[in-house]
Amino acid sequence: NEKGQYISPFHDIPIYADKEVFHMVVEVPRWSNAKMEIATKDPLNPIKQDVKKGKLRYVANLFPYKGYIWNYGAIPQTWEDPGHNDKHTGCCGDNDPIDVCELEARFLGILAMINEGETDWKVIAINRLKPGYLEATVDWFRRYKVPDGKPENEIDIIETTHDYWRALVTKKTNGKGISCMNTTVSEGPSQGDPHAAKAVVDAYHQHWFHHQKN
Repeated sequence: NEKGQYISPFHDIPIYADKEVFHMVVEVPRWSNAKMEIATKDPLNPIKQDVKKGKLRYVANLFPYKGYIWNYGAIPQTWEDPGHNDKHTGCCGDNDPIDVCELEARFLGILAMINEGETDWKVIAINRLKPGYLEATVDWFRRYKVPDGKPENEIDIIETTHDYWRALVTKKTNGKGISCMNTTVSEGPSQGDPHAAKAVVDAYHQHWFHHQKN
């Protein structure tokens, strides 16, 4: 943060930058291939490359696109509750913050994806319209994983996932392994002090250096 203290990108960055203006945490920069994401189950939720079946995950180049065709990330302080069946999709949440595809900056709409039987909302944000970019986004998802539908009230979905997140950090909902450690959420039982956060990051560094040596 501005004081140089370690924070959680999941819990400690406010959802709102202003009225109906949302913060976005960029996990994957545009045109890159490594599937980076907020590690929801690790203390302080660092952004790191996803691993599946022991292998680092990458997104393939889908001709004519290179990697991710926009900055890709998440809205902090949101959570797609796996215990809640979504009325729009008929599926439960995917246990992650809500995703954002940032074509430029302004909220445009939302795309529902059914990912292995779980609801995975993709918020589409754009500032100035680029010819064919929105169509390219839908095409990219159609080929990457099959999208499904678009609900009527998009802002409600973001705010609902914020409500699910609040229930998560206040322990009203069982997160089943999700780390809620943070330094700013005063109403949650998982708030720690900056010294505890520094200790967590120092432990990460020691583990990483030990791994590199070996």
